Amino acid sequence: MKKKILVVDDERSIVRLLSLRLRSQNYDVIEAYDGYQCVEVAQAELPDLILLDIKMPNGGGVSAFEKMKTLEETKAIPVIFITAYPKPEIKDLVLEMGAAGFITKPFNGDEINTKVKSLLSKGINNKESVKSPENKPGLGIKHSDGIGLNFN
Repeated sequence: MKKKILVVDDERSIVRLLSLRLRSQNYDVIEAYDGYQCVEVAQAELPDLILLDIKMPNGGGVSAFEKMKTLEETKAIPVIFITAYPKPEIKDLVLEMGAAGFITKPFNGDEINTKVKSLLSKGINNKESVKSPENKPGLGIKHSDGIGLNFN
């Protein structure tokens, strides 16, 4: 059975590029274009992996990731952040929250292939490997940064 990957970015050209690359590697690919769609599609499709941009309109990647970690059906799905927003504190934050990886744009296609293959071959999306968001301090990310949005 093919592994399913959800690609989420507000730049459609990035989504197309990643989708083509992943399909050429024999993965099923589904697409979303903002944080809200990411959460909805992840719940409906239950992908094996999510490639998620951080800074997007209509729900940033960090907020979508936080929301998915609170939902039983999506909390164990590994997420690799792919972003042009390479602040070290953001990388540290998402990795501490349980992200499976962090790649900065512009990215190398081979790096994407390697990380995706490695994660999916390890079967990382089991519940024991996922960090829980409970009892975590606030993110400390300003809404004006465009990476946080309340899903409540």
